[in-house]
Parts: sequence; C-alpha cells; structure tokens
Amino acid sequence: MPEEKYHHTHRTGWLRAAVLGANDGLVSTASLIVGVASAHTTHDNVLLAGAAGLVAGAMAMAAGEYVSVSSQADTENADLVLEQRGLESNIEAERAELAAIYVKRGLDAELAKKVALQLMAKDALGAHARDELGISDILRARPLQAAVASAASFAVGAGVPLLTAAVATGMSLILFVAAISIGFLAILGALAARVGGASMSKGAVRVLFWGTLAMGLTAAVGALFGATL
Repeated sequence: MPEEKYHHTHRTGWLRAAVLGANDGLVSTASLIVGVASAHTTHDNVLLAGAAGLVAGAMAMAAGEYVSVSSQADTENADLVLEQRGLESNIEAERAELAAIYVKRGLDAELAKKVALQLMAKDALGAHARDELGISDILRARPLQAAVASAASFAVGAGVPLLTAAVATGMSLILFVAAISIGFLAILGALAARVGGASMSKGAVRVLFWGTLAMGLTAAVGALFGATL
C-alpha cells in the first residue's frame, strides 16, 4: 500500500489565528506588566494593568480577525455569485474556460474538455471555485472561527504572565514574568513550527527575538517614566 501522507495546508486557517493570538497575548501582556512594574508602581496596579490588557487585547484580536476574515469571505462570496451567473447565462463558455485552465496545467485539449465536462456535470460551481478562483472548503474564510480562536488563544497566552505576576512580588516579579514568558514563547514558536511542518528551532528563535525585544523596550520605557514622574 502507498505510504499515507499528512499535509499541513488544512491547518493554516485556525493555526494562523491561534498562533498569532497566543503570541500576541504573551508578548503584549508580559511587556505591559514588565513596563508597569518597572515604573515602581504598586503590585495591585501591575495586576490591574495586566488584566485590562488581557481583556482589551482579546477583544481587539477577535474584532480585528473577524473584520479581516469577513472581508475575505465577502470577496469570495461575490466571486462565487459572479461565477454562478456566468454558469447560468453561458455554460458552454464557462466549460471552455475551465478546459483552458486544464490545458495550461498540462492536459491536452481533448482530455481537458472531457475533464471539464465531467467535473461540471457533478458540481459546476465547485469546479470553477476550486480551479478558477482558488476557493476550496479547506481554505474558505471562516470569520467566526478565526475570531473565537484569536480571542481564546490571546487570553491563554496573556494568562501566563498575568498568573506569574499574581504570585510574584517586588523586583522578582519582573524577572519571573520575563523568564517564564520567554520560556513559553520558545515553546509556542517551536510548537507552531512543528504543527505547520517547519523548523522548530527557527520558529522558536524568531518568536523569542521579537518577544524579548518588546519586553526590553517596554521595561526601558517604564523605568524612564517611573524615574521622571
């Protein structure tokens, strides 16, 4: 029997939203907590800032992802409507158009016509959506799914530095939040790369670089304003 292959393309929609959400939740909330703590404010204020950042960030991620993916879905639906009208008004021209696509992909003209005829006999709109427009069930835009995944993953990511800050106090809070957040960022980057079929080390390094930079800059800003205010 032929070896069964596992592809990663079907994961790109929810994986993108989940990874971006968790990464943003970790980086933004950890940076916010480290920045506020560096300004030498009270422990309660640090936790309040972290909690507010979690809620605001999760809602912003959900809203942004929903609007973005909804725009993509609207475009796809508009294209499908146009394609359906074309099929209803001149199906022969649409069949010839589909056959021409197959010819460009390497089929001879006669075989391309037969393939187009058979595929359109089963699902004309589906054949054109897939082969002419590049729209498939796997890659279709799903706004609500993307929004929920983004908000939930952001909250999970943001919960890591927030819970750390809740149990740590004083100057150790900054060190614990930064260290634990960096550790989780490395795990997140490696896991996302693994699920997506890419290099785990590269995934971890690129997430670590930007996360560490964000926390470092925010801590510097917090320390600067804390010293002058």
